Amino acid sequence: MPDLTHAALENWLNRYGAAWERRDADAAGALFTEDARYHENPYAEPFEGAVGVREYWENVTADQGEIDFTYEIVGVAEGTGIARWNSKFVVASTGAPLELDGVFLLEFEEDKCRVLREWWHIR
Repeated sequence: MPDLTHAALENWLNRYGAAWERRDADAAGALFTEDARYHENPYAEPFEGAVGVREYWENVTADQGEIDFTYEIVGVAEGTGIARWNSKFVVASTGAPLELDGVFLLEFEEDKCRVLREWWHIR
């Protein structure tokens, strides 16, 4: 497996953020391998495959609006990237603003994510 570069991780995170901001489940699913594992938190079972990611995104973003996603790359080594991220959005059904602050640990296969693990907190 070729080494993951800073530029490749930046490209992937930009596409991830754009998918979230547009609430585009198809675009989100396309970022992952067919056998991907998406761990939303350390204790839940992962969403599996690009289809599982798509279904998760379709549900989790359904009540989000005015989404703003930012990130900072912490490190890249071999096929793994680490990034700190932040997302601010409005809960569409209530108008309540929310902010999430989190960390990604991402394992790649070519230009797609094979394993995503995230830890986040809500403000």
